Amino acid sequence: MVRIILSGCNGYMGRTVTEIVAADENAEIVAGIDLADNGDKKYPVFTNIEDCDIAADVVIDFSSPKALDGLLAYCTKNHVAAIFCTTGYSEEQLAQIRAAAGETAVMKSANMSLGINMLLKLIKDAAKLLAPAGFDMEIVEKHHNLKVDAPSGTALALADSLNEALDQQYEYTYDRTKERRRRDKYEIGISAVRGGNIVGEHEVIFAGLDEVIEFKHTAYSKSVFAKGAVQAAKYMAGKPAGFYDMGDVVCG
Repeated sequence: MVRIILSGCNGYMGRTVTEIVAADENAEIVAGIDLADNGDKKYPVFTNIEDCDIAADVVIDFSSPKALDGLLAYCTKNHVAAIFCTTGYSEEQLAQIRAAAGETAVMKSANMSLGINMLLKLIKDAAKLLAPAGFDMEIVEKHHNLKVDAPSGTALALADSLNEALDQQYEYTYDRTKERRRRDKYEIGISAVRGGNIVGEHEVIFAGLDEVIEFKHTAYSKSVFAKGAVQAAKYMAGKPAGFYDMGDVVCG
């Protein structure tokens, strides 16, 4: 049985993770962390992780970048695996997460969906074949009108996956309105759309002469991210110190 501490347990994603784990005989949420204890959970909720005295194997975080320092301190001190599902971290915070991997098992993923992480693998192979053949690469991401960061962390992860496959030769272009010039051969365009209640849609376009190849992933519910996080928790329990991502879960 994998014992989970759920940070951000009262939020939408926290509630979804709670429902998924309740139906999983191999996992259990032993404690929650949130700004307030709303009293409707079947596990104790702490407003500060430092006050949590319940043993666990892994922490799943669906809260806020503001909670990072406390979570890292707790996980490194107690050698508990940590899965950071939150987006919007600064470069300094990402460096902190990487550094913590020297003391405990840490996973950080821009998107917890198993489908997206399979897509990250597929587009690498496509880029190696198509980019040298002259195909241009563009990424279009769509999200709901409440999302504040753009482009999405997943769009950037997709771009990084393409660039990694091509020896980091490409630059990212986020806005074509500021310059009047032809598209550069070594650029990856990233466009963001915000509207309605779109959960998440990411499209990777390879545009060549007389043919276009498109890879697309659509999330119809945020439960796909919660399911991925729970699967990651079961994978991470008992793992040695190090930095992991959802690609490790996909590859098994």
